[in-house]
Amino acid sequence: MSTPDTLAGRLTRTLIVWVGSVWLLCVIGVVWYVDREINYNFDNELVEVSHRMFDIAVEEVDRRAGELSAGKPLIAPTPLFKDAAVVYQVVDGNAHVLLRSAETPPDTFDVPASPGFANLASWRIYTVPHPSRPLYLQVADPLDERRDALNRTLFGLLLPLVAVLPLLAFLLRRIARGELQVLRQLAGEIALRDGADLRPITLPGLPRELKLVGDHVNRLLERLSQSLDVERALAANAAHELRTPLSAARLRLQTALDHDLRRSDVEAALTALQTLSHRAEKLLQLSRAESGASLTRSRVDLVQLVASVAEEFWQDARARDRLELIVPETEPAPAAMGDFDALAIALRNLVENALRYAGDSRVQLEATPDGALVVRDFGPGVTDV
Repeated sequence: MSTPDTLAGRLTRTLIVWVGSVWLLCVIGVVWYVDREINYNFDNELVEVSHRMFDIAVEEVDRRAGELSAGKPLIAPTPLFKDAAVVYQVVDGNAHVLLRSAETPPDTFDVPASPGFANLASWRIYTVPHPSRPLYLQVADPLDERRDALNRTLFGLLLPLVAVLPLLAFLLRRIARGELQVLRQLAGEIALRDGADLRPITLPGLPRELKLVGDHVNRLLERLSQSLDVERALAANAAHELRTPLSAARLRLQTALDHDLRRSDVEAALTALQTLSHRAEKLLQLSRAESGASLTRSRVDLVQLVASVAEEFWQDARARDRLELIVPETEPAPAAMGDFDALAIALRNLVENALRYAGDSRVQLEATPDGALVVRDFGPGVTDV
């Protein structure tokens, strides 16, 4: 079974890859620049050496002109210091070699005698013409020296990268773990919350992103706490409100059984059960209104809404003659955005209060064409205090 990956590990690997890639790109750029500079400096040295050597080489040719023979160039004397040796030759306008250094390997100057630089497999050659005579000086520089200089530079840049990457990985992992410690603290605080502990999470110093997560979690905990409070209140209200009608219904039924099911006792038991049903519905409505759960927002047909509420009350013979339903006859029917059940609960409570406190007066339930809901009674009203 594989060990789950950690966010710190992912972050460390990503940073190492990106830092290493950027460093490698920088190394490539530096190597390109260093190679360019090395070639530039070596070429400058080659030009300077050719200018210094030309007079010396010409003097040597003039001094030993009597030693020249057809097809065989003169050989310059070997310098005192080996590291001061220069690979060069002097040619005339007919490309005949007049003088050649003792260190010149065969086929070194296999290039035409034209001014400027030329490259062979192992040599960089510079040709310069004499300003007043038909002579050319060719100076050669081995390319291996340039490659060695470039390789030393590349090795010097890559070695620190290879040596520093493990240390960088260790440091980045430590930094990532330290910075993500607050995330583990947040996860620990969330894990401690349950039905008995819904306190808001307070972690000072959270980053902005985690603070946003903490705020959302706190709002969720607040809604859960409210829902649990509503459930506890519902249970308490149910225990209190339903105890009396249940006891009354049980007593009436027991009395009916003791007296051979007298009609009055059965009707009284039925009334008690209706009261029980009514209070249970009220408790459920109260629970839903306090919790605000499952409220939807959709198009509600107001004519259908008031008709369904009125039909519930018309089932009671005492309210059938008092409740009047008024709806517009025009099409389309008025509508509004809201929750059908929540609006029905509100209307039902208003109509019930109007029927209860208006005496024997009639009550009107109306849906107006402009989308208003009206509950109107013709009772005595409320006396100003």
